[in-house]
Amino acid sequence: MKSLVKIFSAVLFLAGLSACSSMNNNQAAPERYSDLHFDNKRPIELLVKKVEVKSEFSPSFTRPNVEHLFPVSIEKTAKTWATERLEAADYASNRTAEFVILDASVTEQEEKAEQLLLKDRLKYHANLKVMLRVIDNKASAQTTVEAYRELTMPIDTSIEDKEKHWNEMVVKLFQSFDEHMEKNTYKYLNMYVKDNKSITTF
Repeated sequence: MKSLVKIFSAVLFLAGLSACSSMNNNQAAPERYSDLHFDNKRPIELLVKKVEVKSEFSPSFTRPNVEHLFPVSIEKTAKTWATERLEAADYASNRTAEFVILDASVTEQEEKAEQLLLKDRLKYHANLKVMLRVIDNKASAQTTVEAYRELTMPIDTSIEDKEKHWNEMVVKLFQSFDEHMEKNTYKYLNMYVKDNKSITTF
């Protein structure tokens, strides 16, 4: 039992400079971005003995991949999501849930301007693909969610503004991921969710 959800988003055209607070030496203070958390939402209680969080994604640290430059890591945030939203609720069972990060990449591509007076642009594509499966002695079930966001900005955008828009990109990516992964878990892993009232037949 497997479902693949692709989340489409409009390409964002971002320009302009953000206001920065000035320090005594007239230099702008770098903005700090906090890690995302999901513990404000009710956890999804799985009828398993434990939840294992794994990552099969290996960053290359070379362009066109730029996920390592982001102020908030997509891979780390996905692990946080699993830790805070998935909860083992049947310690007497032999079942195990595996949350596997398959992709957490961001690529950068330069796009030439179509007209002479326009600036070249940088296009970013962030991709998050995760599989959640429950394994027991008699049966198993799994669901896969793939979410992505795209972002376009002028090629001469400052690093401060890039980080701001990258952070917003990750926030929106996980808003969509959170919604669809929860929905898929209740639908396709329904027999392994505690107090789940929905029954899905195939």
